[in-house]
Amino acid sequence: MAIVKSKLLKQLSSNYPNFLKKDLEKFTNIIFNEIKRALKRGDRVELRGFGVFYTNIQKQRISRNPKTGEKVNTPEKKTIHFKMSKDLFKKLNYEE
Repeated sequence: MAIVKSKLLKQLSSNYPNFLKKDLEKFTNIIFNEIKRALKRGDRVELRGFGVFYTNIQKQRISRNPKTGEKVNTPEKKTIHFKMSKDLFKKLNYEE
């Protein structure tokens, strides 16, 4: 089961009832937008105890269309990678 932004906001509002929902939504939007901007710049985003987001550049290459076998030029693009922290790894694998 995936967590979506609306469920995250519901959980935040139940954990922090003193904050208005619109303020919590602004807060989460600011965080997600800053992560996006940092990744777009090529910076590394580290959330202690959770993990690290970083980008790699996939070089331009010539690939094939598997259906027709035709050669296709694939342009250079950025990809996002995530590496979880040791703490998160331990919580997922060893704790119950």
